[in-house]
Amino acid sequence: MVYTTIAFGLFAAVTLAFGLGVVLARDVFHAALLLGGALTSVAVHYVMLQAEFIAAMQILVYVGGVLILVTFAVMLTRSDTETEVSRV
Repeated sequence: MVYTTIAFGLFAAVTLAFGLGVVLARDVFHAALLLGGALTSVAVHYVMLQAEFIAAMQILVYVGGVLILVTFAVMLTRSDTETEVSRV
């Protein structure tokens, strides 16, 4: 029982850290990667609650689908002037 509480606290801290990273990230691509970490950490919470199907759907739908869509949107909407300015 003590290990479960420690694991829950650890993953709660990881989820909060990733969420804070999403909000404070300056680059949208890095924010999307941090969002993937936060959503994966939420899936770990579902596994700890013995809801494996919900955890699998969390990973497949949100991490697999939404995060890939955001990543492609960021990659396809960047202009050349933005990348040149960010490289300097």
